[in-house]
Amino acid sequence: MAAPGGGGSCFVLGASGATGRALLRELCAQRPFSRVTVIGRRQLSLPEGNGVAVEQAVVDFERLGEHADAFRGHDVGFCCLGTTRSKAGADGFVRVDRDYVVQAAELARAGGCKHFVLQSSRGANERSSFLYLRVKGEAEKLVEALGFDRCTILRPALLLCSRQEFRPGEWIAQQVLGFNARFFPTAFSVPVEMVARAMVASALQPSGKKVEVLENKAIHQLGKAVPQQDT
Repeated sequence: MAAPGGGGSCFVLGASGATGRALLRELCAQRPFSRVTVIGRRQLSLPEGNGVAVEQAVVDFERLGEHADAFRGHDVGFCCLGTTRSKAGADGFVRVDRDYVVQAAELARAGGCKHFVLQSSRGANERSSFLYLRVKGEAEKLVEALGFDRCTILRPALLLCSRQEFRPGEWIAQQVLGFNARFFPTAFSVPVEMVARAMVASALQPSGKKVEVLENKAIHQLGKAVPQQDT
């Protein structure tokens, strides 16, 4: 378990996405780890001057086995990796959201990672007839089977965020559910900042469970237990 201002190391997969960016900001603000490694397919613009050693490891996900060193020596691994079917096609979606995730988790486990924190989705189920939910469920089960000392799976509902890319359907859903969130804040949606705080909190607090699944309401509760940082 990490401690604020303490040592230790973690890695972040998917730091270019909305949740991953929020997670990286949270890690730099709270500083539960002295070293943070961002693992991705390209260089990113990273926060500076926060007292945290943020490193980058650029990898080829199609040849991930050749990058085992990037996953070695971390206490906690945070995974926000994902794409969409509309962006990558059905095969590409499966490759990113299941295969890349599981391969990365395998390398992390072999490299000594004790706690793997996975962002999944509400409704994830390996037996679902819907591709998105089935793939998310398959990834969960495969990661669980790797035998981490701790595995935390977050299943957020619709993510409220400002994306770099415009997704019309998601934008409409965000407007509707963002309004509903005023009256039912934990029912249908969750801000990405809340998910990020819950991910960090899961690493700071012992759960007493080897595998812990946090549904949307639990994400809100855990995220609220962490003071919001001024970044």
